[in-house]
Amino acid sequence: MAKEASNTNGSVTTKPPPSPSPLRNAKFFQANMRILVTGGAGFIGSHLVDRLMENEKNEVIVADNYFTGSKDNLKKWIGHPRFELIRHDVTETLLVEVDQIYHLACPASPIFYKYNPVKTIKTNVIGTLNMLGLAKRVGARILLTSTSEVYGDPLMHPQDETYWGNVNPIGVRSCYDEGKRVAETLMYDYHRQHGIEIRIARIFNTYGPRMNIDDGRVVSNFIAQAVRGEPLTVQAPGTQTRSFCYVSDMVDGLIRLMEGDNTGPINIGNPGEFTMLELAETVKELINPDVEIISVENTPDDPRQRKPDITKAKELLGWEPKIKLRDGLPLMEDDFRTRLGVTRKN
Repeated sequence: MAKEASNTNGSVTTKPPPSPSPLRNAKFFQANMRILVTGGAGFIGSHLVDRLMENEKNEVIVADNYFTGSKDNLKKWIGHPRFELIRHDVTETLLVEVDQIYHLACPASPIFYKYNPVKTIKTNVIGTLNMLGLAKRVGARILLTSTSEVYGDPLMHPQDETYWGNVNPIGVRSCYDEGKRVAETLMYDYHRQHGIEIRIARIFNTYGPRMNIDDGRVVSNFIAQAVRGEPLTVQAPGTQTRSFCYVSDMVDGLIRLMEGDNTGPINIGNPGEFTMLELAETVKELINPDVEIISVENTPDDPRQRKPDITKAKELLGWEPKIKLRDGLPLMEDDFRTRLGVTRKN
């Protein structure tokens, strides 16, 4: 009889998961945990790799095509005997033997996913299909980093996991929003039909060191502008809200979800809610009081408010964020100053 997998939707699978490597149950040989991280050269992915590599029982394989990621984010691990880096696009088949798959590969910044929307939706759909096929073949557990964008411009506030969303299927953001929604569908279909062990994290806005400078996301934009002494550009009307989770808290949530017994989807984010004007004022106060704040035109389909309900994360994962925005922004400032070559004024 198959063990029933618990999840937040109340559905169960009756099909047993595929068997993992025989080494997992070997009597005289304790194999390392082999973990694949797609998109592992990216912002969140590289921080996840750092945490996974801290465990001496983990062997980590990163697959990344460097569309938005960078080898520099992983330079401390290149050459390490437990680490392997592969230049690979997840829209192509990947044949590796692993026990866990963290599937993060996808451009997450509007600038990048609008630049090549077809590539973005192919990454979400074909890439997720390929990773699920791999999980099925080798009996691996797979975690998908979905997104708060599946809620669209929400009519429910804050958003919990039961909310189905309010998404424009033909808008300029749809390649990302709807792509992630299809990816979640595929995860559950493989779970129900093939017994694949799945985990789905709906991650909310995340910030921290190694974010792409000027990638179009509001925290990196504001900090780069403040460090350079440029005006902070707040998209009108400035009252739209976001919630910001520091990257170390996000990585902790992802690992807890992977190691736990719940399939999800589970919101992982910081419930602290700020308007864009409040964020701009905070960045100005902490980083450069001399810059001005100006209003610019908004982008289409920009959600008016975004705040996670993390009740399930607290109850099922024992997780909640620890780092407040005012404490996290200065840590990101140091990284940006180093990369931009701009020193602090005395």
